[in-house]
Amino acid sequence: MTKDTAIHIALVEDDPDIATPLEETLIGEGYRVHRCPTAAALRSTLEREQVDMILLDLALPDGNGLQIAAQIRATTAVPIIMLTGRGSEIDRIMGLELGADDYIVKPFSLREVAARIKAVLRRGRLVVPVQLPSVRKGYRFAGWTLDIELRRLYDPDGKYVSLTVNEFDLLVSIVSASGRILTRNQLLEATRHDNNDDVFDRTVDVLILRLRRKIEPNPQLPQFIMTERGVGYRFNPPVEPVGFD
Repeated sequence: MTKDTAIHIALVEDDPDIATPLEETLIGEGYRVHRCPTAAALRSTLEREQVDMILLDLALPDGNGLQIAAQIRATTAVPIIMLTGRGSEIDRIMGLELGADDYIVKPFSLREVAARIKAVLRRGRLVVPVQLPSVRKGYRFAGWTLDIELRRLYDPDGKYVSLTVNEFDLLVSIVSASGRILTRNQLLEATRHDNNDDVFDRTVDVLILRLRRKIEPNPQLPQFIMTERGVGYRFNPPVEPVGFD
């Protein structure tokens, strides 16, 4: 893999004692790494270059990492892995609500970070190029179109709706089981990859909340993703399997 084709990671970390060994490890794994010690440096990088993943420290000298993640997620589905010294459940939930694809608590091992990156990229199909079949599979519901192979969602007006890796995986799982109740554990499996035990029960609730904000006419009164109290969730609209040329 050449420098031009290598997966490009923006490493947003102001502590050189953390950033330097992490950068060296990722370069050794074959990634192209762009170090950004500040939020301003990250914004400049995103304006100039295509980035495939962001490793985002939450405690930056010129900005709050959670707010930065929310701003990024409002415009792009680029995978975000948060790096933080705060490991409480509420902190993780907040990070997931704002669009993080994974959440790593400091101190961490360099091998763990490398493994988490591979897992997130694999879910986004960036690690191994996939040759698409001549007819792609997908679903339609209430005017929406879900293209599984291209991992894209389009609203009834044909406008592309950006989803994170976990949001897309969860949506495919619940749409493909339309009319059936899926438990939290079943939906949890859709977002757990490579034995990542940091995915926890509240992850499903957070992802459902984010999906409702994106696809429901009124997220406060959901018509698509219905809550089955004490059990899990059910996708309500009729779903039509479709193929795309």
